[in-house]
Formats: sequence, C-alpha cells, structure tokens
Amino acid sequence: MKFKNILVTGGAGYVGSSLVPKLLEKGYHVTVYDLYIYGYRFNDHPNLKQIKADIRDKHKLIEASKGCDAMIHLASISNDPSFDLDPVLGKSINLDATHNIIAACKENKIKRLLVASSTSQYGIKPEHVQVTEDIEAEPTTDYAKYKIESEILINNADMGETEYAFARPATLCGYAPRLRLDLSVNILTINALVNHKIKIFGGNQMRPALNIKDMVRFYEFLLEADGHLINKHAFNISYKNVTIKQIAEEVKEVVQHRKPEEYSDITFEVLPTNDNRSYHVNTDKLKRVLGFECKYDFKEAINSLIDAYDKGLIVDGLTNPSYHNIMKMKEISLK
Repeated sequence: MKFKNILVTGGAGYVGSSLVPKLLEKGYHVTVYDLYIYGYRFNDHPNLKQIKADIRDKHKLIEASKGCDAMIHLASISNDPSFDLDPVLGKSINLDATHNIIAACKENKIKRLLVASSTSQYGIKPEHVQVTEDIEAEPTTDYAKYKIESEILINNADMGETEYAFARPATLCGYAPRLRLDLSVNILTINALVNHKIKIFGGNQMRPALNIKDMVRFYEFLLEADGHLINKHAFNISYKNVTIKQIAEEVKEVVQHRKPEEYSDITFEVLPTNDNRSYHVNTDKLKRVLGFECKYDFKEAINSLIDAYDKGLIVDGLTNPSYHNIMKMKEISLK
C-alpha cells in the first residue's frame, strides 16, 4: 500500500458511495469531505471519518486533509443541466475551488492527487475521429469547459511534491448506494421498469459509457500505480462507444430477458433533444500505458439496477430528487 490515509472530496456522491467502502475493505483510512446534500451517509467504521463541509472553504479543506497521503477529488456540480441551473455556483465549485485543492495539496504535502474530469470536454466529434487524450478539447457546455480549465489550472500550478493524474470517464452507469438516475443507461432502465416505455432523446448521438464498478476499480488502481506512469497524465476510461438508441435496445433486451411476461410490452418513444454531444472515445492509452482494461459491461449495470428495484432499494425512481441532481439542486437552492 503506497498511501494509507485518503481524503475523498464529494465522497458521499454516486462514485464515492461505491468507492469508499472498497477503500475501507482494502485497509485504507478514509476521510470523506462532502456537503451530504443527497442524504446519503456511510455507516460508522473505525477507519472512516466523515466531514460535512464545502470545498469552497479553503481553511476547512486544508484542515481536513492534514495527515493525508492522497486525495481523490470527486466533488463537483456533476452534469450539464445542474450546472446550467446556476452557472455562477457551478463555476465556483467546478473551477474556482480547484485553487483550494491545489493549496491543500501543497500545504499538507499530499503525495498523490487523483482528479475526476470528464470526456464531455471533447464536445462533438465525427464518428471516424478517434478521440484520444491529446485531441483538442472543444467543450460545448460550461460544465465541460470548466472541467478542462480545472485540469489546466492544476497543470500550470507548482504542485511541489504532489503527483497527479486526471481520470476522464465516460458516462457512468449501474447501481450505487447513492444512486443517480439522471445518467443515460440508468434513466433508460428506470423508465423501462416504471413506465414500460423507454424515452429516447435523439438517439443517434454516440456516447461512451462506463460501468461504475470499473470506475471504482480504476481509482483503486491509480492509488497503487507507479508515479512515473501516471504523473501529469490524463486517461480516458470507457467500456464501449454506443449510441443512445443502442443503449435503449440493450435495456429493453435485458429487462425482457429477466421478466419476459411482465415486460413484454416495452415500447420506445423517440423525442427531440438539444444535447447533440457525440464522440467516440479512444482508450488505447489506458491499456498501453497502464495495462488496465474494463471488466464490467452494460448488461451487468442494467441487471444491478433491476436487482435494486426488485429489492425496493429504489423508491419513486422517476420523481425522487435524491436520484436526480437537477431536482435536488432546485429543491435546496444551494448557493
């Protein structure tokens, strides 16, 4: 174990709710630093500390990260609609607070910083273009723009002894204790389960997607990777490039296979969309430099959501703000 004490900003979010238990299982000491606005909290654990605080509070962040060896920075306003709801708020968290992340790393001599970035920064690319980590970013939204600008801030900073790397994940899917149902595979699945109808917004947009289990595996991997392999590097991570329509067809197939009698009547409803982001992410660097490959497919993600639904772990999946970032943002009016 290269690092023992890990601080995870946004650790009670979608990714963190799956990642933190895995880190604890492996023997890490974990500090979760989160606003807890979605209501999820971890059970007590001797190696877990939970701090309710804002990454925009520089003093608290520096204080919380004292004694930590590594930081995994997940905290953000994490999708375009939520960001657009209050662009000033989004910028203050997704970009401006990056200065506090840098300050905490330098002040406390954090040895390794892992940053959650996004493939959305690539914007709209022709399908024949292989979108590698070195291709020019062409963000079409402020959310995507500030993700790349946050990377640039860190790259241009004097990071001292801190090694750092950027994870650029595809759109995540699958069940997690703090569940999001506003992501493409997940929202199509919950629509199929609740309404027997899958709404397809557009359909031809090419979207890379990633099972959350592989996202968790990748952060675990980055904690243990040799510094010379990852330092100052960005890595695309995606299981597969698919269209929205192909995702919908796979959801229908999996749900009907699991429950052929109950869901024989699933239909598609195609609707117009303003979200034309489309890109074909290349993950060769992930395999070539790190030897990392994804293990979990969309079918596993869809089945994990069906299992959770059957167990009653998903309550009012289409209307519960706890599962939908923009609903929760409107509800609490975060400033």
